[in-house]
Amino acid sequence: MSHDYAIELKAMPSLLSLYRKILFGRKPGWNQQPLPNIYVQASNVVLSQDKISQYAAVCSFEYDGMTLPPTYLYVWAFRLHAMIFTHKAVTFPLLGMLHLKNSISVLRPVRADETLIVQCELTTSRTTDAGLEFDLVSKVFVGEELVWQALSTYLYRIESAGRRARPPKASEMVWENVQQWRLTDDLGRRYAKASGDYNLIHLHPLLSKRFGFERVLAHGMWSKARVMSQLMTFVGDQPFQVDVEFKLPVFMPSEVTFAFESIENGKRFEMRDVKGRRPHLQGSITYL
Repeated sequence: MSHDYAIELKAMPSLLSLYRKILFGRKPGWNQQPLPNIYVQASNVVLSQDKISQYAAVCSFEYDGMTLPPTYLYVWAFRLHAMIFTHKAVTFPLLGMLHLKNSISVLRPVRADETLIVQCELTTSRTTDAGLEFDLVSKVFVGEELVWQALSTYLYRIESAGRRARPPKASEMVWENVQQWRLTDDLGRRYAKASGDYNLIHLHPLLSKRFGFERVLAHGMWSKARVMSQLMTFVGDQPFQVDVEFKLPVFMPSEVTFAFESIENGKRFEMRDVKGRRPHLQGSITYL
């Protein structure tokens, strides 16, 4: 497939340097044009045991020192997402975007000592009532073997006069055997240290207030990872796909609730507020 832009990296970029571009760079806003196809690849990616262990701890995975938590590779894919966000052909700023949905497929367990090829591609975009939606497809290879892939859907919000967003509703799933989790105010900083993702809205209330939030927000992909840490006992080593939709933001410190139920060929789950009424995250696992 041909690409409008193709970038081959000799090494993974630093998210800190990319966030400097995001924070201090000037972009005029969406030019009303469909987004181009942008492809980025980094080869010979080697992982750090210390960082994997930090990530596993902050997301509550049981890490054996060998098999990666299934959401960990998103940490590396997101660095390439940020490369695309800062590309000259993307005319609007990252700070105006929301992560709407994320799907991860683990085709086989990936070992911490394997050398990886990480690819990311901005594939499609479309306009909706809320703004411009676009998809990023990420893939991880070991040699020529595809071992992990993800689809992330983002939204660049465009204000629409008279449009009122409806609050999301919890699903009809059976809300039993509910777990309650306490999120401390330092969670965002611990996740940033483990992942390298130092987005300011997740770090400190003084920083998040600059962007219109009264308190610090938990990272959406931390929420997905935290959920997966509870469900890995059902997955084991079999291939699977986990799909989530991000609903209401999670502020810290706070308490959230979590429950799941069995469905045909998998599980469905939700993370809700402490009263179990409003959803923060909804999703499902399907065995491949």
